[in-house]
Amino acid sequence: MVLGLAGAGIAVLITALTPHGTTSVIAPGPSPSSLAPAGVIYVHILGEVTVPGLYALHAGDRGVDAVAAAGGFTPEADPAALNLARPLDDGEQILVPALGEAPAAGAAAGGRVNLNTADLSALDSLPGIGPAKAQGILDWRQQHGRFASVDDLLDVPGIGASTLDRLRDLVTV
Repeated sequence: MVLGLAGAGIAVLITALTPHGTTSVIAPGPSPSSLAPAGVIYVHILGEVTVPGLYALHAGDRGVDAVAAAGGFTPEADPAALNLARPLDDGEQILVPALGEAPAAGAAAGGRVNLNTADLSALDSLPGIGPAKAQGILDWRQQHGRFASVDDLLDVPGIGASTLDRLRDLVTV
């Protein structure tokens, strides 16, 4: 299922594969997330996949499931740039780069650094975060799992309220 959003009053494009071919419907209505049954997550996959878009997947699905839902890689894709075994989270965006294209090192939409995917270098580039604090963020993530909110940074040793205030507009989860 592919979902697309358009217009000020949210319209939903639903494309489904049926035994008789592909069916597409555009309908005004509530956002897809308000219609989602329990256990459904939405993942936006774009770049070098056959059918980029927003996909409704099952909680617990992995990167390989998102790529499969999008029709697989294009011939230009760099599959090694992704961790296909990584569990997916609701609301995440996956960018499949082309061969030779640098994968985004933790960058999210709007240029923010994603605390859940950033590497040491991306974290170290943030103001007030040197190599030691960047490693502390990675260690926290390793021990506790994904950051649920930016405020979780306060649980990382060495990061206080003033550092969090400097980072709030520069990071995301």
